[in-house]
Amino acid sequence: MPSSDANVESVLRALASDRRLLILQWLKRPKAHFRAQVDGDLVKDGVCGVLIAEKLGVSQPTVSEHLKILTQAGLLNAKRVKQWTFYKRNEAEIVRMKAAIVARI
Repeated sequence: MPSSDANVESVLRALASDRRLLILQWLKRPKAHFRAQVDGDLVKDGVCGVLIAEKLGVSQPTVSEHLKILTQAGLLNAKRVKQWTFYKRNEAEIVRMKAAIVARI
């Protein structure tokens, strides 16, 4: 597991994108921001990457890169359902990182 300092730096880099901030904001209240999915519950399973790309107005490879960065920073959890990947916020890590960032500044 990376050190806390490395995690904070990774999170800050992940948050340095308006698009990634939007994704985190939308995933906070997925039912308010995304249409219903065929597979997977928006709240329980998360939001399909296809729906996130659609709402963001970007290609699948572009959204995949944003989601990868957020996941690697620990801010999102990814879950495979059939051929789809669903993303939801990692609230415990977000709370932990908020505290770590405040402690450093």
